Amino acid sequence: MLNIEMRSEEKELVFALSGRLDTTTSPELEAKVRENIEGVTKLVFDFNGLEYISSAGLRVLLASQKIMTKQGEMIVKNCSEEVKYIFDVTGFSGILTIE
Repeated sequence: MLNIEMRSEEKELVFALSGRLDTTTSPELEAKVRENIEGVTKLVFDFNGLEYISSAGLRVLLASQKIMTKQGEMIVKNCSEEVKYIFDVTGFSGILTIE
C-alpha cells in the first residue's frame, strides 16, 4: 500500500509518500510524475512516511532524476534509516540529492 500526496507551488512539485514503494505501487507514482513534471524546476520526494523501497521504486527515482537533470533539480528528503541503507547499498546515495 502506498499513499501519495502531491503538492504543486509555482514550479515546485512535491510528492509526499507513505507506505511501500514496490513493484505493485511504483506504476502509480511513475504515472503521477509523468503527468505533472512538465515545466517543473524543483521536484521533491518527501519520504517521511515511506517504510520500504524496492528496485521498481528506485527505477522511478532514476527516471525522474534523468528528466530533472535537464529541467532543474530533484531532492529526496526525510528518508528512514532503512531507505537510506537501500540507497547506500545500491549506490543511489551518490546519484541522488538526499537531505
